[in-house]
Amino acid sequence: MKRSTDRILTTHAGSLPRPRDLLDMVRTRARGERVDEEAYQARLRLAVGEIVRRQADLGIDVVDDGEFGKPSFVTYVRERLGGLTRQEGERQNPWIRSREALSFPEFYARLAGTVNSRQALMACTAPITYRGQKELATDLDNLKAALKGVDVAEVFVPSISPSNVEEWNRNDHYKSPEDYLYAIAEAMRTEYKAIVAAGFLVQIDDPVLVSHYMVNPTATIEQCRKWAQMHVEALNHALKGIPREKIRYHTCYGINMGPRVHDMEVKDIIDVVLRINAGAFSFEAANPRHEHEWTVWAAAKIPDGAVLIPGVISHSTVLVEHPELIAQRIARYAAIVGRDNVIAGSDCGFATFAGSDEVHESIVWAKFSALAEGARIASRELWAKRGTKPDAPKAAQAPKAAKAPAKAAKSKAKSKAKARAAKAKRR
Repeated sequence: MKRSTDRILTTHAGSLPRPRDLLDMVRTRARGERVDEEAYQARLRLAVGEIVRRQADLGIDVVDDGEFGKPSFVTYVRERLGGLTRQEGERQNPWIRSREALSFPEFYARLAGTVNSRQALMACTAPITYRGQKELATDLDNLKAALKGVDVAEVFVPSISPSNVEEWNRNDHYKSPEDYLYAIAEAMRTEYKAIVAAGFLVQIDDPVLVSHYMVNPTATIEQCRKWAQMHVEALNHALKGIPREKIRYHTCYGINMGPRVHDMEVKDIIDVVLRINAGAFSFEAANPRHEHEWTVWAAAKIPDGAVLIPGVISHSTVLVEHPELIAQRIARYAAIVGRDNVIAGSDCGFATFAGSDEVHESIVWAKFSALAEGARIASRELWAKRGTKPDAPKAAQAPKAAKAPAKAAKSKAKSKAKARAAKAKRR
């Protein structure tokens, strides 16, 4: 995995707006209707080439194919996993019954007509197997072809986590939820390994790990932590044998441009997230509900050598972030893990479902341009001192303005821990 050894690298979470003509074909295929398959494959290959070049032109260093070959970041597995069958009716949007919807019913009632609300109801009715080798090979081949003549630092391919497959597809076959989860993990392991074998980083997309609390309003924090721990163990099983440095892990709170007052707080889940055998962690850090949580990351026990990919631009607002603000956000995390272990990213994807239009594509590209400029500003500041090498001690790499708050956060966390220990001893 590439690191920011001489400047801050940039990346994003995966999904990007699709060209209109390709989008029409993707939607048609997703409905099970016939399209000219030859024309579709030709347009898909061309579109992947276009989006890879666009990322590079906008200053994105670690790129992907925009997930152009998928109808969405999660439903694509319906065609790649054996054992899943279509049921009568439609899957209810989980946000409709969430803590947010209970607090803001009028606002969330509008979700009924959105793209990601009208999804087929699927169930597991037979043993789960992986049968998507052909579709995966097409995605990987298109991406390899798109990279010819393009100058980027590295390439990643998103792949859905077992927990999200479980969440989106009801179990009507396995005796227990755990049996079902591990069957999915074993099947998805095929895809994860193939991506890495092709020479790419695999990014595990896992929004449900932190949004489980939101969409299950009767569950307690402790119950959600226990649920998350089991799902992290299953994910680690699926990743077994794949080098950590080939794995990026992404979690977020989904496409939810709402009040979000009930998002699970990072302090309640970060230790569970950091048990995942990944070399890099991508997470929301730019939107107003979570930007302050950089202090939680400052106090956390981050695995040695782990790369942090904080979102420094957000999918939850159409405002284009100022490059100076982006640079400040980057500096906070550089103060925590060192500048070489930070890659500037986005909170989430910008078109996780084909046709998602929460953020217009022209704004997405403006955000990417701001991301690249913010990274350049941060790089100038972080490497401003002459004689400071990229492999210098972490404490010497961070700007003083960012280093002081991070140090204070860690000191505060240690003080709390000592107080708790003293209290326990008195008992």
